[in-house]
Amino acid sequence: MEIKVLGTGCANCRTTVQLIEAVAKERGVAVTLEKVEAVQDIRQYGVMRTPAVVVEGKVVHAGGIPARDAIAGWLAA
Repeated sequence: MEIKVLGTGCANCRTTVQLIEAVAKERGVAVTLEKVEAVQDIRQYGVMRTPAVVVEGKVVHAGGIPARDAIAGWLAA
């Protein structure tokens, strides 16, 4: 499963990456996690607030740290 975290490197962005890694490990789901920090690349997704999360090419979250339950739902889909 390909997941991208969009953000310029703020604390919330780093926490989001760590949280996704932890939930994926707990669930036994293999993920390819990419951090996208270039503003021009983030804009291509139409995201106005970060951190944002893209799962398999679709923006599923923007603004703030996502909840563990939300992450688990993305991984189950």
